[in-house]
Amino acid sequence: MSQEKTVSEAIHYRRSVRVYDAEKPIDKRIVKKCIKQAALAPNSSNMQLWEFYHITSKDIIERISPFCFNQNAAKTAHQLVVFVTRKDLWKQRAQSNLKFIDSNFGANNPKSSQSKREKTARSYYGKIIPFAYVDFLGIFGFLKYILVTVIGLFKPIYREVRKSDMRIVAHKTCGLAAENFMLSMAAEGYDTCPMEGSDTLRVKKLLGLPIGSEINMIVSCGIRKPEGIYGERFRIPFAEVYKEL
Repeated sequence: MSQEKTVSEAIHYRRSVRVYDAEKPIDKRIVKKCIKQAALAPNSSNMQLWEFYHITSKDIIERISPFCFNQNAAKTAHQLVVFVTRKDLWKQRAQSNLKFIDSNFGANNPKSSQSKREKTARSYYGKIIPFAYVDFLGIFGFLKYILVTVIGLFKPIYREVRKSDMRIVAHKTCGLAAENFMLSMAAEGYDTCPMEGSDTLRVKKLLGLPIGSEINMIVSCGIRKPEGIYGERFRIPFAEVYKEL
């Protein structure tokens, strides 16, 4: 294994690899280390509404491959990592943040003795987060949307408060973790391919995932074969996507 790459080197090295070398296995301990680094990704409100399923079983990989439409990236993978959003765990994750606040400031502090920073943090996870995530059949979300729209006529306000909005937030967060993972793998000289094309319902059933979970993407892992890169990297000219104001 070559020396670990710098961030810039890893970014340029990373490609979506569709064919992996069957003769070059990868160390699941290194993959697990990269998953741990995925969990350090920035995420909305530090809610960490994600789970990572590290598939090392050849049997499970073979069973998942048809659900990924038998893509070469799945069929030849040595390991898989399934990135899962868990918006349904928002209450537990909010409580975890409140417990972390307790560890920093002390538990059960009277409001009169709390610093401004502590009051803000406790209010955020105790009031604002529930306001953003609580919903019932989309009804409360619609009412929240009307409320923030009216308030927004008079001052700047956060407007993404519907159930569908918070679902997008969870997926954006999980996507950041997946990118952390793929760059960490590239830094180790390992290859990956993010696969959005899959029968997510069948994959959920195979892995025994709860109803409230959603699959963000499945990332295959291995060591590239030369033919695993399907061509030169193409990007829209930078001048077309870069806007300086």
